[in-house]
Amino acid sequence: MDERLVRRSAPFPLYDVVLGDASAPQLAQLSERMGLALSVDEMRRIQEHFRRIGREPTDIELQSLGQAWSEHCCYKSSKVVLKEFIFPVQAPYVIDRGDAGVVEFDEDHAYALRIESHNHPSAIEPYGGANTGIGGILRDVLAMGAQPIALADPLHFGPLDYPLDKLSKGTRHPKYLFGGVVAGIRDYGNRVGIPTVAGCIVFEEGYLGNVVVNVACVGFAKKSQLVRNRATSVRDVFILCGGKTGRDGIHGVTYASGDLTDRAVRDWETGAVQLGDPILKEPLIHACIESAQAGLLAGMKDLGGGGLSCVVGELALAGGFGAEVDLEKVPLKEEGLAPWEIWVSESQERMMLAVLPENVEKVLRIFELYDVPATVIGRTIPKKSCRVLYGGTVVLELDLEFYTAGPEYTRDYRPPSPPRADLRLPPEPRDYRTTILRLLAAPNIASKEYVIRQSDHERHCDRLDVPHHVDRPVRGWSDRSGRGVPQSRGGRSAAPCVDELSELRKSGETGSPLVIPRSGPGDRIDRKGLGPADSLRKRLVLQ
Repeated sequence: MDERLVRRSAPFPLYDVVLGDASAPQLAQLSERMGLALSVDEMRRIQEHFRRIGREPTDIELQSLGQAWSEHCCYKSSKVVLKEFIFPVQAPYVIDRGDAGVVEFDEDHAYALRIESHNHPSAIEPYGGANTGIGGILRDVLAMGAQPIALADPLHFGPLDYPLDKLSKGTRHPKYLFGGVVAGIRDYGNRVGIPTVAGCIVFEEGYLGNVVVNVACVGFAKKSQLVRNRATSVRDVFILCGGKTGRDGIHGVTYASGDLTDRAVRDWETGAVQLGDPILKEPLIHACIESAQAGLLAGMKDLGGGGLSCVVGELALAGGFGAEVDLEKVPLKEEGLAPWEIWVSESQERMMLAVLPENVEKVLRIFELYDVPATVIGRTIPKKSCRVLYGGTVVLELDLEFYTAGPEYTRDYRPPSPPRADLRLPPEPRDYRTTILRLLAAPNIASKEYVIRQSDHERHCDRLDVPHHVDRPVRGWSDRSGRGVPQSRGGRSAAPCVDELSELRKSGETGSPLVIPRSGPGDRIDRKGLGPADSLRKRLVLQ
């Protein structure tokens, strides 16, 4: 396919990709070779777009679309369902829906909530995958202007004693994955100073092929410091702050959005898993929060799986604008990165700020105080397009509606046939003591204290309960008035493999009773009495 990549006469690597006359097999080969993870239909859609505007795409434009249209970034398989059932749900206590949801706490305060999974990277490189999962969830809450105060980690693995010779080729043993994931969560959370206060640990054979590593974060803020994930003015300046940009994490979201094939595993191992830096994350949080509290930020968003290629366009378009970025101003970890590598890199610990020109120096001064790099790299523009320059050359110019929308799919779904239940009772045990001791020793029932005690669970917390990592993980954070935010995890380990929809409902139902006995008016904890349990239960199941 080299004949379809035509290098331009520029002092840096920049290619035009000849799509105009490409056949379906050639489009598929291009997608595979460039690591785009786009289907032939999606490549055809891109082909038609560039035919309409009368030119061929550059390599950086194709890489950008591969990233922006990944399952991870645009939710192309779930967006239809979300639009039908979730987005229309309105509630007076919901303040914002962005990188995290923001909910009213009282007249002056709010809390932010976010949960996501980091399954594929954790199944290949468990320490790094779980480590960066925690880093990403902290940035999502921080992007709303909220101070992260607590983490949760529902984790699901295959049996730790599963015979090695029965594992499929290329599958990591559950004991290796378990140790790496627990260590990754422990080290990141402890080093950044955010406690892990809730979660669960489940062992089932259904998780042998792909672990489920969920990470969640709660943040707290005064309403006056909340920030939107959008630009607010055509005068806004983009400030990139935090970690430097390198080759780590390139194509992470495209691989995470596909199947764990042998090739995907090899690609993950060669650098698609990002490298977290919790020591930099703590001062980055402080600098962002101080800037938000001072009212200096027009908008803020984290550079997670989408890197610069997604954050710039999303920030600008959400405010009704376009964006222009100079890639040469982006601080780099190493020399020699091509423009497309800088643009799609998923290097960690980075935030993007939208700041009015008169506030830029004040923001830069705050970040200098915390010894956190911060650099002006671009600005908003009136036209709703994304323009990227490198060495004075326009290397990318895309219509933002086309760039960020991505495809949407209504996937075929048929309710599964549940297995026939064996209703026969087991024989009565002859020795109840031995049976009970054997049950208590089972990994899914036994104490998880050896994991829990590795993570701090008290910092930032006025604790109302201790962490269990079993079926009652409810925590509260108080403002010294007896009020707090309850946190609960509801789930059923193996049942979703039978019927995902009904078990999702039951997960909400199992989580809500854990909160209700500790709940007061609305969604707040009150040590002095119980609240309207029925209405709260409905709200929690809905959420």
